[in-house]
Amino acid sequence: MSVSQGRPRLRDLGITIGVMPPGALNAITDVPGVRVGHSTVVHGSGALEPGTGPARTGVTAIHPHDGSVFQQLIPAAIEVMNGAGEITGRSQVDEYGLLETPILITNTFSVGAVHHAAVDWLVANEPGLGTQYFVVPVVAETYDGFLNDCAGQHVRREHVFAALDSARGGPVAEGCVGGGTGMNLFGFKGGVGTSSRMVEFDGVTYHIGVQVQGNFGARQDLLVDGVPVGREITDLTFERGQPAATQPQTEKEGSVIVIIGTDLPLSDRQLRRLCKRGMLGLSRVGAIGGQSSGDLLLAFSNAPENRVQRGDLTPFRTTRAFNDSLIDPVFRATIEATSEAVLNALVAAETMVGRDGNVSHAIPHDRLREVMRRYGRLRE
Repeated sequence: MSVSQGRPRLRDLGITIGVMPPGALNAITDVPGVRVGHSTVVHGSGALEPGTGPARTGVTAIHPHDGSVFQQLIPAAIEVMNGAGEITGRSQVDEYGLLETPILITNTFSVGAVHHAAVDWLVANEPGLGTQYFVVPVVAETYDGFLNDCAGQHVRREHVFAALDSARGGPVAEGCVGGGTGMNLFGFKGGVGTSSRMVEFDGVTYHIGVQVQGNFGARQDLLVDGVPVGREITDLTFERGQPAATQPQTEKEGSVIVIIGTDLPLSDRQLRRLCKRGMLGLSRVGAIGGQSSGDLLLAFSNAPENRVQRGDLTPFRTTRAFNDSLIDPVFRATIEATSEAVLNALVAAETMVGRDGNVSHAIPHDRLREVMRRYGRLRE
């Protein structure tokens, strides 16, 4: 069950994606040490008053391992499917192949505020920042302006600190929480979703975990385990309140942030390959990477043997390399977990009324089950 609202997850509805086994939590937190925190900002109703509300937004924080990623950097890579979006710190990750900060995800107009607050949080927690070292936080975004007073920039410093400080292992809240609060998916309500898969090599079980913030997709493109659900459930479309005449008649393609974590010792080159398989996972649910979408993927490995200690001046480092010839199950795991994470965000989300009375409806679980049953895809 989704821990945020007690709503069922995809598998609770009898719908299974792929063939590989999920981890115990079926979440990115199955990767040992990964911690997730949300801060949700919801207040106000009725007509939009820029700067006042209504607010339907928030911020999500992901700590990649159980220590300080600033002190123990980890291999990472970032890839872009379509670039109408933002993820800060990308040039440094590209240059070094390393991640040195927690990952923060919010709405488009709040990137600056979250970045500023993340620097404050890091300075407060990491000795030497600002005098000996510099830092470039990783902050990603998707747009929530249909439901939220996006221009009001309601995500504040205290929300960023709350998300970072509250991050824990265990079950992950999904749906209308944190950065995903005001997001939409395939013409339904969307938000945050997560999933995981297990792989085994030399008798050791490793995990590939995925977390998404989904705000993309046209209804007609929605696929669930290959079933064209979006063409079967065509009602419950977005409702525009007043003043409807001032609002756009169509929604843009939207965006998605995909975070892929693993405890398998992979290099930044191999993690870049995982990002590309995450794109295949998005395509399996109906993403097309449209002209105005921001489809950004980040992958990291927190394997202890490949972490880089800050300040280490050892001329040569010993790392553990994974054999590319055996990587296909890891690719499959990434594709499956990405697809299921998106669908978990979809089924966990609840109907939300936002600014100007705009309404985004949750996908109806009973009708989803009936469609899947008719196509022979429901596990009774």
